[in-house]
Amino acid sequence: MATQEERRAETRTALLDAGATLFAERGIAGASVDAIAAAAGRTSGALYDHFGSKEGLLFALLETWVGDATVAIAAEQAAAASLDEWVAAMWHAVARPPSGDGRWIALEHELWSYAAQSDEARRYLAKRYQAAWAGIADHARTWVADPPASVGATVIGLLLGLEMMRRVDPAAVTDEVAVTALKAVLGTDVGARAPGIVPSTPT
Repeated sequence: MATQEERRAETRTALLDAGATLFAERGIAGASVDAIAAAAGRTSGALYDHFGSKEGLLFALLETWVGDATVAIAAEQAAAASLDEWVAAMWHAVARPPSGDGRWIALEHELWSYAAQSDEARRYLAKRYQAAWAGIADHARTWVADPPASVGATVIGLLLGLEMMRRVDPAAVTDEVAVTALKAVLGTDVGARAPGIVPSTPT
């Protein structure tokens, strides 16, 4: 017989899976708490108990996917022996994410639209991206002597834009095209890798 902790974990997973599906199908605004709970085979009270709100479930879902991607990127970047490999690690996590079944990019777009109507979503999005920008800028200095001040925002924006275009026409945005474009915004003054520094990825 499952313990209470195991049952709670099962309920949380069921709600996250249902939320991912309904957010993709109906959008954030169109996916109600009741609908998500029903799809998960749980009650709306269970959703509020675990996440506090529909937005709380949304943020937890995104953090789960980002966390999985972070682990994957960190492992690949730690083994990188060149700037190309370091950049490719970021691209691979976006183009072939380790979790989320490729739904994360659609949810990102939903969140951007939703943030225009929700201050909570806008604050969450701003905090998450600002942390990512700072992390990229910091780790880029391992490979690039003097990266542009806006490198974090530029890299994130280009990563997401390239993934959008890849979904429209995969042949137009190959891995080689993506890596070349990302290297261009990092700058071409490639410095030596500092001994003992292991590149990682922002969360």
